[in-house]
Amino acid sequence: MAAALRKLIASMLFIGTAITASAETGVTDSTILIGQTVGLTGTVAAPVKELNEGANAYFNLINRQGGVHGRKIEMRMLDDKFDPALTLANADTLIKKDQVFALFGGRGTPHTQGILPLLEANNVPLVAPSTGAAVFHEPVQRLLFNIRAKYQDEVIRAVEHFDTIGVKSISILHVDDAFGQDGLAGFKKAMEARKLTPVAITKFARVNPDYKATATEVIKPNPGALIIVSSAKNTVEVIKAIRAQGGHMLIMTMSNNSSDAFVKDLGPAGYGVIVSQITPAPHLLTTPLGQEFHSATKNTKVTMSYAAMEGFVNAKVFVEGLRRAGRNLTREGFIHAMESMQRVDFGGLMVTYGPRDHTGSEFVELTMIGKDGRFVR
Repeated sequence: MAAALRKLIASMLFIGTAITASAETGVTDSTILIGQTVGLTGTVAAPVKELNEGANAYFNLINRQGGVHGRKIEMRMLDDKFDPALTLANADTLIKKDQVFALFGGRGTPHTQGILPLLEANNVPLVAPSTGAAVFHEPVQRLLFNIRAKYQDEVIRAVEHFDTIGVKSISILHVDDAFGQDGLAGFKKAMEARKLTPVAITKFARVNPDYKATATEVIKPNPGALIIVSSAKNTVEVIKAIRAQGGHMLIMTMSNNSSDAFVKDLGPAGYGVIVSQITPAPHLLTTPLGQEFHSATKNTKVTMSYAAMEGFVNAKVFVEGLRRAGRNLTREGFIHAMESMQRVDFGGLMVTYGPRDHTGSEFVELTMIGKDGRFVR
């Protein structure tokens, strides 16, 4: 009898060990651990703060409701100071040491490019990197799921707008990295399609650019409009330098600069600046998404900004993937679940994935900073 009991106990221990061994990395009965490496300090800190406020508002809402299939979402964040080398080091820590289920968010084109081999080597999904670079869309990256529209689509929309209102003399100023090169590719494509010749193509450094010299260079050929492809701090400083030197051309910049902090930092120099957006307006209560965002952030310190709305949308799409993956959550199951989304309406923003399409959304609209410092649609 004692021998039989010992055999039964040993058998149960073996089964328990097998179940534990088969559980997916980062997943327990009650939690799902995800990781994020992003510039919590440095030149993109302000928009990142708003982006994460929106994402956490949705994750907190889901957790209060009991989580996804009984599991609450936990996010571990590491500061990469917007340095691609530190992004890679942080991602390695999150994946190998912290054993996260997936990576979520992050910011920067060269930063995201740098961690792709690490994702592949460890079969770790990345959802919602805050970059619209075409390189992440074609060819399809199996483990990477974009949500925001392509940067090139934003630039193309700007060129179309300027051409439509009769402004044919258009220049571009872009940061000298993969992000800037992607924006430049969209600019050239749009100008060629409209049979327009660029007035000037100017680039400046991502780290410690000379704002005054750059402003002088872009003003000299006297363009009617200027498209700026760069991160928030550099864009703010160069616009201020342009206006200070008497540059009166129309200026457009990208959705990565759609935070309230960006507008406040620009101050009076921001009046009339056009900013492309990749989500519906955060204050627009005529859409289900706007109503849900307003409800989730009511009585909180979440900034009611486009950047926060992007984070909210990103978290919402990520959670939908978890729901579709079911209770028996695995990375492969999550990937297939994400790819099952076909024209899913998230309340005013349509998202589509498939095995050959990880683009997500194609929503782009132009707004302008008004005299009161608000975005006007």
